[in-house]
Amino acid sequence: MTALARGLEVLACFRSGDKSLSNQDIAQRCKLPKSTVSRLTMTLTKLGYLIHLKDSGKYRLGTASLAIGSAMLARLDVRKIARPIMQELADFSRATVSLGTRDRLSMIYVENLHGSVALTLTLDVGSRIPVATSAIGRAWLAAIPEADRLAFMEEVRELDHVAWPGVRRGIEQGVEDYRTLGVACSFGDWQKDVNGIARAFEPGGGLPIMAINVGGPSFNLSKEFLLEEVRPRLIEAVARLESTLTH
Repeated sequence: MTALARGLEVLACFRSGDKSLSNQDIAQRCKLPKSTVSRLTMTLTKLGYLIHLKDSGKYRLGTASLAIGSAMLARLDVRKIARPIMQELADFSRATVSLGTRDRLSMIYVENLHGSVALTLTLDVGSRIPVATSAIGRAWLAAIPEADRLAFMEEVRELDHVAWPGVRRGIEQGVEDYRTLGVACSFGDWQKDVNGIARAFEPGGGLPIMAINVGGPSFNLSKEFLLEEVRPRLIEAVARLESTLTH
């Protein structure tokens, strides 16, 4: 079971922007000895989950990994139901509208739609952004039970004691915003030139809590526009989605 868990950790450490990773890169991300990683990557390559690039000695995800991800996405009916609702939001806001769920300390996008204007974020399905500083992550944190939220916060604190006070304030503000405004916010917290708001929901069917985010460059998507114009439409859109999923 330990070998299986470590193998899955190796596959999970690949991010959407990674073309390839070395054994050293993987060892650092997974916090495993390089010798252990070498054995794991060799086995995963034989099984088709990784491809070994002989020129560089690095690895990239293989077709077996793609098959697993594609099968999961194909069965995620919430994406199909959410897509037209999300597109309406994207067209109105001229922003990027994303559907995501939590994976470890990140929110991973399972759907991503853009408005008609080209000034959108360069993110796509499979992209990961941090839970603690993003609007979509803070919405997820606000929607989960308090005990789970505190446990998650402790995990983040242990990773970076220096940054923790500021991160904690951002999370607590996000939870308060969710209570008073109905959405969690991130205005320059994830990236200084990016604004976003998000609302979480329970998709049912045994799936974990998910969230929908509306975000984009701050020069194109002001805090005032997001809160005054987009926020009520986002809340209404998520209510429509929840109603559809439960009937």
